[in-house]
Amino acid sequence: MRSKKLSKVLFTDIIYGPVRSRRLGISLGVNLLPLHSKLCNFDCIYCECGWNEDNRTEKVRFNSRSDIRTALEATLSKMAAEEQLPDVITFAGNGEPTIHPEFEGIIDDTIALRDKFAPSAKVSVLSNATQLHREDVCRALHKVDNPILKLDSAIDATAHLINKPCGNYSVAEVVKNLEKFGREFVLQTMFLRGEYNGEYIDNTTEREFLAWAAVVEHLRPHSVMVYSIDRATPCKTLEKVSREELEKIAEKVRALGIECSAV
Repeated sequence: MRSKKLSKVLFTDIIYGPVRSRRLGISLGVNLLPLHSKLCNFDCIYCECGWNEDNRTEKVRFNSRSDIRTALEATLSKMAAEEQLPDVITFAGNGEPTIHPEFEGIIDDTIALRDKFAPSAKVSVLSNATQLHREDVCRALHKVDNPILKLDSAIDATAHLINKPCGNYSVAEVVKNLEKFGREFVLQTMFLRGEYNGEYIDNTTEREFLAWAAVVEHLRPHSVMVYSIDRATPCKTLEKVSREELEKIAEKVRALGIECSAV
């Protein structure tokens, strides 16, 4: 039941997997975004979906709430009959899931279907945390088991280099919205190094780490997840941070009294 992919990066089904996720276990993916193009307000240099401009079609259409509900119900019903239920239902897909205009309603549908077919499965959302100014998105994320919210650097210049946000973006604004959201979330950070457009990027340096750790200590999320590159990236000059380095970062976070996993 694996999804077909376009150029090995874009999901062409609403429901994809299940796949074994190094972060989440056996994960059934849900793609709210267009099936043949990427739609995101970030253009991250490490995104497995590739660059925004290379993966956009003229007609952009969100998957409808009813289509998503129908597809998820059919998949979970089949998996329940086969006694092969997922550990987690994960919202990710071809871009940023929280920009879907019916995101909250889709989360409500998903929780109801999870409760019916796979009550032990968790519902997770991978998000770049840019839509937390919207009350409906905050409400929806509070309903899921694992709101996993991104902050790849606490320094604006580095965040812009890594994430290439489309429009206004500031770390201070994200932190302010995370403060309002509360502590029941997982903070996720991609650590990497390499060159992009003639500039060297390394968010593991002492300056970067101290700025990031200060934000982590201030926000005190439920837990922190640190990871590095695991798949092909559109920027070919990036380097993976070793598991040993990630574990050292995780140990420093744990010393603050905050749970941290290096995956």
